[in-house]
Amino acid sequence: MTPVEATAGDLAGVVALWHAAGLTRPWNDPAADFARAIAVADAAVLVLRDGETIVGSVMVGDDGHRGWVYYLAVAPDRQRLGHGRTLMAAAEAWLRGRGCPKIQLMVRSGNAEALAFYERLGLERQDVVTLGRFLGSETL
Repeated sequence: MTPVEATAGDLAGVVALWHAAGLTRPWNDPAADFARAIAVADAAVLVLRDGETIVGSVMVGDDGHRGWVYYLAVAPDRQRLGHGRTLMAAAEAWLRGRGCPKIQLMVRSGNAEALAFYERLGLERQDVVTLGRFLGSETL
């Protein structure tokens, strides 16, 4: 299986996968995230299929300075078969193809399993703090 770029027709399957893998949060709209990623040239959702079934996905984006990885998911019944490694390799290749010098991703601090997975792939913890704010009607 080789990852390929998702299309609009993959939305339901990818969002269902993200839910099954426990990646969604109430404050994020995964369908909107998917739609934004496939609508622009500097982002994509890569999917891994077994026949017509989406068994894995990863969202990747180039912010003009670094490459970012989001929503790496493998169907629970397909985990520990190398699919996550395949998806990360595809994400890195996508970013290299755009000249990104560095890949970054965020993992919730309590997700020891994900942290161990990424460390096995050679990613290192960075000495940074991520700050954020939801954008609404408030102004600075």
